[in-house]
Amino acid sequence: MEIYRSHVLVCGGTGCTSANSLKIMEEFERLLAENGLEKEVKVVKTGCFGLCARGPVVVVYPEGAMYTMVKVEDVKEIVEEHLLKGRLVRRLLAGSEEAEDAAKALEGLDFFRKQLRIALRNCGVINPENIDEYIARDGYKALGKVLTEMTPQEVIDTLKKSGLRGRGGAGFLTGLKWEFAAKSQDDQKYVCCNADEGDPGAFMDRSILEGDPHSVLEAMAIAGYAIGANQGYIYVRAEYPIAVKRLNMAIQQAREYGLLGKNIFGTGFDFDIELRLGAGAFVCGEETALMTSIEGRRGEPRPRPPFPAVKGLWQKPTILNNVETYANIPMIFLKGPEWFAGIGTEKSKGTKVFAVGGKINNTGLVEIPMGTTLREVIYDIGGGIPNGKKFKAAQTGGPSGGCIPASHIDTPIDYESLVQLGSMMGSGGLIVMDEDTCMVDIAKFFLEFTVDESCGKCPPCRIGTKRMLEILEKITSGKGEEADIEKLEILAKNIKASALCGLGQTAPNPVLSTLRYFRDEYIAHVKDKKCPAGVCKAFMKYVVMAEKCKSCGICARNCPVGAISGQKGQPYVIDSDKCIKCGVCFEKCPFKAIVKEA
Repeated sequence: MEIYRSHVLVCGGTGCTSANSLKIMEEFERLLAENGLEKEVKVVKTGCFGLCARGPVVVVYPEGAMYTMVKVEDVKEIVEEHLLKGRLVRRLLAGSEEAEDAAKALEGLDFFRKQLRIALRNCGVINPENIDEYIARDGYKALGKVLTEMTPQEVIDTLKKSGLRGRGGAGFLTGLKWEFAAKSQDDQKYVCCNADEGDPGAFMDRSILEGDPHSVLEAMAIAGYAIGANQGYIYVRAEYPIAVKRLNMAIQQAREYGLLGKNIFGTGFDFDIELRLGAGAFVCGEETALMTSIEGRRGEPRPRPPFPAVKGLWQKPTILNNVETYANIPMIFLKGPEWFAGIGTEKSKGTKVFAVGGKINNTGLVEIPMGTTLREVIYDIGGGIPNGKKFKAAQTGGPSGGCIPASHIDTPIDYESLVQLGSMMGSGGLIVMDEDTCMVDIAKFFLEFTVDESCGKCPPCRIGTKRMLEILEKITSGKGEEADIEKLEILAKNIKASALCGLGQTAPNPVLSTLRYFRDEYIAHVKDKKCPAGVCKAFMKYVVMAEKCKSCGICARNCPVGAISGQKGQPYVIDSDKCIKCGVCFEKCPFKAIVKEA
């Protein structure tokens, strides 16, 4: 075994890969060879470190120096200064540049201070394409313990004691779900993983699959033993090419090591896993639609009951959990259910991974103990709102969730608290909005997504959401009437009560939550014919401020429809009838002479 004095970890997640991290790796390898360091320093491709806003990210060990926003041309300086001379490249260093060493610099980074990484424990730490690195971090040790020391019922009891709830939706107790499937008698059972992450702005499951695929395989094998299943399926969207590639590699490696397949650990237990690629249908995130798709049919939900634990895939008992749920399971068996249950709140145990995006400085992937407040996520971890703007609302749960207003920023994040506010945990997308956000427009955005993604099987979702969207379009185009707000609310409640599946039932949540907390904005659109945030184009116009206009003509030259006219020495004028409100003039004016009037 080769021993290296230093390891250079380069993020190989989707975000950093799109920003040339693979070329950064190649440059490190080239320069290390050029300087005769290839046998002293090893370059390792890892998964996501989490701090996506500052990617590409490179971490050098043993110092633990995290370099952010690294460019290919920066590699030479890191090699020459850090790896040859032992001096930190402070201009690229994350955390405090004044710190004596890299470790203290990272300690000063608020982004990591309040996080607790369980599901993300190996992301950014190991090479996800090398099973030996997973095993070196106690990988498959939990599976070995389960198969050699525990009965299936003891496995289920352990999960129930841990209090682990499903991380993909409503938060059903995982141990209870497994117990239902274990008690169902049949000649064949299945274990499924939902990796069809379709929420706008969500990338939690993708990052785990890219950074730590073996954790999911190990947990699925444990699940198979617990319920008496010998076959597993991972349903992953085809738009995740890096995740698909690494899952295929992980499955092959596990088979070669005897950790999947026949007679695992010599115990007589057989279990194997196959991938099924989804075509990007949001509805296939719903468990019965997902199973229908695996069966090779159009992905549409089925009525429940019977529930999948009784009749699921091919009408056989099946359990389905999402990626994050599975990623927690090996650690529960290694550290004990009491350890996991000691984290979080009374009813929401453990941690939750969030993909934090929108109007926030530190966009990225975070894992926090349940009960952490929204304020801590946004300001302590997320670094606050850009440009000193005020926090207005946060959307959790994607199109199925709701908007939480600034007045509830100190709410602890757990399943019950979010439901009480009219939102939900969902898979873990968290979109932050500032004072410039129109909440009516936000509701319309999520409803547009739902209408487009509805499978069309049931009338409440197929027709009802379309009618809701039409009302919202009417309101945001300046043609709304007071009666429309009441119609919208009644329609939303009826759809919530009558849609076939969970996706249809939760589709009205963005509308209902914005009506609950931002009703005044709906009224302003309807009665005052005004968008308070200045977002909806129907209520907006661009005006040239005569005292600031320099008659340079830049605005007129860039206007795509010729709506701006003027002559040298005179202020230019915008023809409101011709103006399409594209905002090009507003962006191009170097003197800030053009303003938006709502």
